[in-house]
Amino acid sequence: MYPPSNSRVRLYQVWKGHNKFFCGGRLIFGPDASSVAKTVSLIGIPAIAFCIKTFLNVAKNSPLRGYSVLIVGIVLLLLDLIFLFVTSGSDPGIVPRSSTPPESGTTSTLSMDWLSRSMSGRKVPRTRDEIVNGKTVRLKFCQTCMIYRPPRTSHCSRCNNCVLKFDHHCPWVGQCIGIRNYPYYILFITSSTVLCIYVFTFTLIHVLQEKGSFWMVLARDILSVIILVYCFLSVWFVGGLSVFHLYLMCTNQTTYENFRSRYDNKKNPYNRGILNNLKELFSTKIPPPLVDFRELVLEDESLCTESYRLKGKTYIGTEAVLGKYHGSNVYSSPRSVNLPGDKNNTEGNKEASGRFGTGSISSPLFPGSRLRRSHSFSGVTSVDNARCEDIMFLRVSSAYH
Repeated sequence: MYPPSNSRVRLYQVWKGHNKFFCGGRLIFGPDASSVAKTVSLIGIPAIAFCIKTFLNVAKNSPLRGYSVLIVGIVLLLLDLIFLFVTSGSDPGIVPRSSTPPESGTTSTLSMDWLSRSMSGRKVPRTRDEIVNGKTVRLKFCQTCMIYRPPRTSHCSRCNNCVLKFDHHCPWVGQCIGIRNYPYYILFITSSTVLCIYVFTFTLIHVLQEKGSFWMVLARDILSVIILVYCFLSVWFVGGLSVFHLYLMCTNQTTYENFRSRYDNKKNPYNRGILNNLKELFSTKIPPPLVDFRELVLEDESLCTESYRLKGKTYIGTEAVLGKYHGSNVYSSPRSVNLPGDKNNTEGNKEASGRFGTGSISSPLFPGSRLRRSHSFSGVTSVDNARCEDIMFLRVSSAYH
């Protein structure tokens, strides 16, 4: 099925980003994954102290009430930690890279092509404009990943990856926040806020129920004082963060876009109204990853996911490259890309059948590249005369169709 090779490795083993992989590439953490342990300590220690104190005070209060408070506290703590680990260990939406080792002949790489263009006096445009919901969106070229970044995609210098719908790199979870883990991140900061309020409230109730004046009770119950002060300070941070992201969700912005004041002086092309923005976030299925880090690749072509070269052909997995994201509302209808050959695209069909021959399609994010329609055999799809870089562009661009 695949070309024989003794140098096949898992993609995560040779990935050029700064991520840390565990469980054979199934878990993807950022370069500062150790910060997760610190976050667990900041959440777990005061919450566990509260649970222990609540358990010891059950005898003084109603057992039903005491155990109810304890159980709810444990559930909130577990949910908070689960959301933390899912956010930290998930692929945030990493975009496949496009550069390959230099080759000669017809299979020259994108880097070599551009080098020859540069030497011939032609410069590669640093940006290109696309229309999104009637508004012009400028796509920037990433020199590291060698791609024109799709709309709302940015390169994280910490992780050294381009991430779809990049929000920010969170030091508390040690991971980029992007299209695939943003919902879990929202659940994490929301559950953290609820946990802080819950612990603070019931600790304060316990102090008020103790005999003696309020200050005398605090003087002899140092642990309650520490918990109250800690939760009071923490809730301003996580609570404020939750409110800020609620605003971002209602306006369909990312933290990166907001901090750069990208839409201060012009209308946000992704804003469809509060209800539609929230509906899009919570009702849209999380898209599958663009990169299969467990894919077997040739060690000298490790940047090309799901691909092997043999005798001038590129072999890609039967997973639909062009249709992987077809029909999914990934970015609130950003940039309608009509691929030639699409049955819903009349002009594209004419272009495909007339100008380039039946079944020929073009890469929307890589002008000038042409791929012939693929055909399947024995569980493998082959694309003739196609560079690995073109396939990566098509794979990313299909997310916006």
